Amino acid sequence: MSSFALFFVVLFYLALLFLVAYLAEKKRSKIWINNPYIYALSLTVYCTAWTYYGSIGVAATSGLNYLPIYIAPIMIIPAWIYINTRIVRISRVNKISSLADFISLRYGNSRSLSAIITVVCLLAIVPYIGLQIKAISETFHLVTETPMSNDILTDNATFVVVLIALFSSYYGTRYVDASEKRLGIISAIALESFLKLFFIIILGFFVIYYVFDGFSDIYEKASKFADFKEKNTFNGIEGAMNWMVLCMISATAICILPRQFHTAIVENRQEKHIRTAIWFFPLYLLIFTVFIFPIAWGGRLIFDGQKVNPEFYSILIPQHFDNTLITVFVFLGGLSSCISMIIISAITLSIMLSNNLIIPYGLLGKLKSENEEQNTRSITNIRKFSIFALVIMAFAFYKYFILKTSLDSVGLISFVVIAQLAPAFFGALFWRRGSYKGAVTGLIAGLIICYFGLIIPQYYFSYNQEFKGVLRDMYNAFGFFTIPYLGRIPQIFFWSMLVNTGLFTIISVSSKGNYRERNFAELYVDIDKYIQNHENAFIWRGTAYISDIRNILERFLGKNKTEQALRIFNLKYNIDSNTETADSRFIKFSENLLAGRIGTASAKILIEGVTKEDKISLKEVLNILEESKENITLNKKLTEQSEELQKLSDDLRNANESLIIKDRQKDDFLDSVAHELRTPITAIRSAGEILADDDDIPFDIKQEFLNNIITESDRLSEIINDILYLDKLQHGEISLHIQENNILETYKKALNPLLHLIQQKNIHLSEVNLLNQFIFEYDEARMIQLFQNIWGNALKFTDEQGTIQTKLFEKDEQLVITILHIPEEDLEMIFDKFYQSKNQNILKPTGSGLGLAISKKIVQALGGSIKAENSGLGVTFTISIPKKTKKEITNEVEHH
Repeated sequence: MSSFALFFVVLFYLALLFLVAYLAEKKRSKIWINNPYIYALSLTVYCTAWTYYGSIGVAATSGLNYLPIYIAPIMIIPAWIYINTRIVRISRVNKISSLADFISLRYGNSRSLSAIITVVCLLAIVPYIGLQIKAISETFHLVTETPMSNDILTDNATFVVVLIALFSSYYGTRYVDASEKRLGIISAIALESFLKLFFIIILGFFVIYYVFDGFSDIYEKASKFADFKEKNTFNGIEGAMNWMVLCMISATAICILPRQFHTAIVENRQEKHIRTAIWFFPLYLLIFTVFIFPIAWGGRLIFDGQKVNPEFYSILIPQHFDNTLITVFVFLGGLSSCISMIIISAITLSIMLSNNLIIPYGLLGKLKSENEEQNTRSITNIRKFSIFALVIMAFAFYKYFILKTSLDSVGLISFVVIAQLAPAFFGALFWRRGSYKGAVTGLIAGLIICYFGLIIPQYYFSYNQEFKGVLRDMYNAFGFFTIPYLGRIPQIFFWSMLVNTGLFTIISVSSKGNYRERNFAELYVDIDKYIQNHENAFIWRGTAYISDIRNILERFLGKNKTEQALRIFNLKYNIDSNTETADSRFIKFSENLLAGRIGTASAKILIEGVTKEDKISLKEVLNILEESKENITLNKKLTEQSEELQKLSDDLRNANESLIIKDRQKDDFLDSVAHELRTPITAIRSAGEILADDDDIPFDIKQEFLNNIITESDRLSEIINDILYLDKLQHGEISLHIQENNILETYKKALNPLLHLIQQKNIHLSEVNLLNQFIFEYDEARMIQLFQNIWGNALKFTDEQGTIQTKLFEKDEQLVITILHIPEEDLEMIFDKFYQSKNQNILKPTGSGLGLAISKKIVQALGGSIKAENSGLGVTFTISIPKKTKKEITNEVEHH
């Protein structure tokens, strides 16, 4: 493939990244902002050229040593649910925007410590960026089959690197507040992460099923190599120990690499996204790992005896078979791995350079005297220049120091160097006694060991093979500490971490940190206690004026944002806006506002410049923190009690409303019952008076009056009996006579007394019998009463010439009755004993309102349940009756 054509493909690919970043920033839709998979994919920036190309070379030449960079993260990532959740909370409440800020803030917000951490990151990451540029350059020339050029200006890879630097500079500095979420960059990184996995899968299937006849075919043929067994076993204690140390190096790196800290912590939008990441990220790495072995050993089989770089088997294999499409795909996958690492690393390093080196040690005085617009422009320009300079520096490092170095060795050295931050990093999270002096001493000692044991020999050898003088003598001194079973890199890792951790622990235990260190130690270790009240837990005593601090804030935030921030603060703590003096809460609040723009250390320096802080003894700090803990615990208890009281108040209000409704229903019920009682009593009295006053009434009329008296007396007796019966049901005083009965006969007995009413309203009655058996166990008298009560309600709400359908069938032990035209809004209350629907044929409610209440009590007495729900055509009464015999069948009666 020609250089021009491939360069055009690269331009098109970078344009796609620009488009994705632009659309994500512009639209800011939910698919981009709160997507846990975008977050999880961005974490796979861990997979760089080393994992994409280098691990294949390691698998082909060193066997199982490629696995630790995949297996170790998979083992440690589940702990992120605890570790990263804590770090996210700490970073969020302190507006932390970089790894340097996170560690230095814990140890007293030290400017010097943040500067040292920045230098460590530069030493570790610049060569790592150079490794990515090396991979881009070499694969570009490999795909185009052109020789490597010593002239930078004529090398196409140079222009690719410049384009990446421009992209990173533009999208990496859109926000002056470094703690802001870079949606465009993260979306582009997520796309690249997906593509590099997709392309490696394509290559894997191409090798396994096109080049070879399946995985077993590769294994069978590769096993004939003399070194196959040796390379795919641990080879005793030596191999196992080296493998274990490599796992420790990778497990440490996945937590502390600046790019991982940025994507996992700074770019985290919701803590719950970590739950997705802890299964998605390991799955991603496992899929990646599956294809390394077949590609590596497939390459060995194809290129056996040829002098080719095994790290680039992934490019060479499809190229060998003249498959240009897959070759370009693999190149783009590798380009994705490199670009994502370069972009995120350059952004994070530029933030650390500007906030922890350039601004605090050079430009802070200038920024104090300028306005918000000038400061924003200056900070943005510093970061743009830093990004561009870092990429160019890494390019120069590649050209002059790692040109002949393997990808794997450069990656491992970077991991070992960055691992020197581990004692201070994890100590910040879990150990209160960790001190600034211990952290700095241990870090510098570990760095010296790495520098003379790894960095000097590795990179200086590439530049000067002779390696003589003092440096040679210092390098040779390490021979005394040689561990026979460990390789060079595992040895240096072991000794550097041992010395680093030992000094950190011993010095921290033997010396007392200042009050600020102890203050932040409590805030870090007990973040869950302080997260809601972190500003209250910040200890500061002295003299400060809000007007002075406001002037500083306005120089960096602008007047409008400063006023808005102050209003929020005053509302949060119920502070009068006319207050002149600032307390510790306002000091912490102001430092947080500045931290995102200029870093935590510079923010502290600026605030210190306009305030006068009194010294506080460590004992006072501990007392204040103890009081703060007690206050937080008390506040938590008061909050819980307040919530309980609120719940009780709500329950009481609901109960009161229910009582009011019940009382109203009771009044309506009593009115209805009084009316119903008064009607037959009045009729009986009237008939009796007529009979008493007139002795000459004809016999047939007298007989009619006497029959009316009997009828009304029966009606009066029925109403009273209903009331007494419901009361007995409610108190469980009614005995049931359970025996076998024929459901069809019971149904007809219940229906017969109602037939004349059905005929009067011209209601069509249809019956559907789907039962296979008709004998069931129940109290027949109560079942008849139940049917009649429900049908009685059906008659009230069915229009003339309407239809009532009775359907009997077996299903899930339920007796279902469906009735039309009961208003849906009544469903919640129709079983209340005082309730009568206001919609029964648009007339005044008839009856006492006891029918369905009695029905419910009957069903409950039978050990069942009854409910009503809207079925679309009407209201379905579902009656569930428990089984009474071994051979019982559920019956369902459905009325329409």
